[in-house]
Amino acid sequence: MVKIRLKRIGKKKTPFYKIIVSDSKFPVDGRFIEQIGTYDPNTNPGTVKVDEELAKNLAKDCTEEYYGNGVYTRGLIEFTNYCKNGCHYCGIQRENQEVERYRLTKEEILDCCREGHQLGFRTFVLQGGEDPYFTDERIVEIVKAIKEEFPDCAVTLSIGEKSKESYEKYFQAGADRYLLRHETADEAHYQKLHPKELSFQNRMRCLQDLKDIGFQVGCGFMVGSPGQSSKSLAKDLYFIQEFKPDMCGIGPFIPQHSTIFAKEKQGSLEDTLFLLSMLRLIQPNLLIPATTALGTIDKRGRELGILAGANVLMPNLSPTAVRKKYLLYDNKICTGDEAAQCRACLSRRMESVGAKLLVDRGDAKKAKVEV
Repeated sequence: MVKIRLKRIGKKKTPFYKIIVSDSKFPVDGRFIEQIGTYDPNTNPGTVKVDEELAKNLAKDCTEEYYGNGVYTRGLIEFTNYCKNGCHYCGIQRENQEVERYRLTKEEILDCCREGHQLGFRTFVLQGGEDPYFTDERIVEIVKAIKEEFPDCAVTLSIGEKSKESYEKYFQAGADRYLLRHETADEAHYQKLHPKELSFQNRMRCLQDLKDIGFQVGCGFMVGSPGQSSKSLAKDLYFIQEFKPDMCGIGPFIPQHSTIFAKEKQGSLEDTLFLLSMLRLIQPNLLIPATTALGTIDKRGRELGILAGANVLMPNLSPTAVRKKYLLYDNKICTGDEAAQCRACLSRRMESVGAKLLVDRGDAKKAKVEV
């Protein structure tokens, strides 16, 4: 298995490190695959220099070792934009009076799945705000209906923080995966991004509960969000290394005009692609999406994400009538395309970078066992 580590080369009182990519089978002081950068702790703050292009190439090699050149697709169904929370970065937060609220019925959700199944989607992602209307009983009913009609498909839920008891009900109903972005692994930074009633400890509790229950678990963070530091990002990478999720989604922070962060600078394409590559090198079997946010800040953002090590795309299956009502950030792409148009377009885009869309559930591969 590929690992990233530091190799000390400096003098006793002035340490200096190479950042190297090595095979875990090699001894710590032995051979390594590539040097991708250096770290100098003698400056204030410490200086990190990395060959980002080399990191991307190594990450792409890691992706192909586990997944070949295939790209998994998930059909995204944004079924409610009601939310009880007031996350400071989010366009559908409870305080936003500009949002035209909506909820899809169970039958409307199933219609989205029917269209998606015909187009080759074998995972459906039900994403929404934390909407009290969708009780555990309603979510269970929807999950069971999807699994009954489409037994060859996986169901992913992305509906926020719940009790362990609620998560267990969803899992028993047939839900396979759960996406809950942690947003940042730095507690102080977390509190800057969220209202007081949302706690970092509870977010971590939720992720651990999901893993303990048996879900395939996805987390993720924003790149360039207000108050984020290099130390915050280092904590994110360390969290991924320790938690070992099945999926991790990262995307650039993009301000939404009605939030308190409306005038903040958006995250950069380059930083996001580099961190995506680092995730792949840290955990080679991860499922990593090339996010819509990447495609929003650069017209070839998703293709560049695939080249940097991503292997998942999440086209929108929501009815076109509601897509512009689910704007977590400004200028979101693909809000007007029909699902068939979107998949055909993505297929051509992936072919342009030597990848191909797969008709597959797209489960995470098991990490290779070290001998």
